[in-house]
Amino acid sequence: MSTISGTDNSYASLGLQAPQATRNSSLGQADFLRLMTEQFKNQDPLKPLDNAQFLGQLAQFSTVQGIDKMQGAMEAVASVMESDQALRAATLVGRDALVEVSEVELPAGAGVKGEVDALKAGPITFEVVDAAGVSVRKMTVEAGAAGDTAFEWDGLNDAGQPSPAGRYTIRATSGTAADTESLSVRVAAHIDSVSVEPSGLVLNLAGLGSHPLSSIRRIG
Repeated sequence: MSTISGTDNSYASLGLQAPQATRNSSLGQADFLRLMTEQFKNQDPLKPLDNAQFLGQLAQFSTVQGIDKMQGAMEAVASVMESDQALRAATLVGRDALVEVSEVELPAGAGVKGEVDALKAGPITFEVVDAAGVSVRKMTVEAGAAGDTAFEWDGLNDAGQPSPAGRYTIRATSGTAADTESLSVRVAAHIDSVSVEPSGLVLNLAGLGSHPLSSIRRIG
């Protein structure tokens, strides 16, 4: 004879099945000890469980417990690291980042700043080219020595007129005549926002798009 509770009746009146109680499928310490006790009670008296086997089973259970605790600790560490990344991201917004790129999207008349790594002292020629491949502006910066050399384009073309909005490529070469050599350009851009991705922080830069924090050369 089965007994139906009031809760069961209320579910039946709606044409629904009463929910079943959730069963815990994990093996706890008490369950493990109960299984060990049953094993002792039902073992072959002529072939009892030796000490090595008993200790081995205890070691296995301890190992599983240790792994569970370690997993919980790692999850806690991951949570702290994620919170730390969010705090770091908040402090970066509004600052300028220097990233190694040669193309930049600019509004009408806007300029750009950056730097190159000069191989030696001497002139460095910069050329700004529009999306159609047409040269917009050429300028020369004198590097006093090997190392970081800053440059700035004011957004004007060679005729002194503001350049239209669009994508521009900045090229840099060192030396003169036959010994010219191309240099990598690093452009400074405003950090509009920061995304916290599974791979780490990603900076969303004005005119340059998204770049991982690992690719940023300097933040100022």
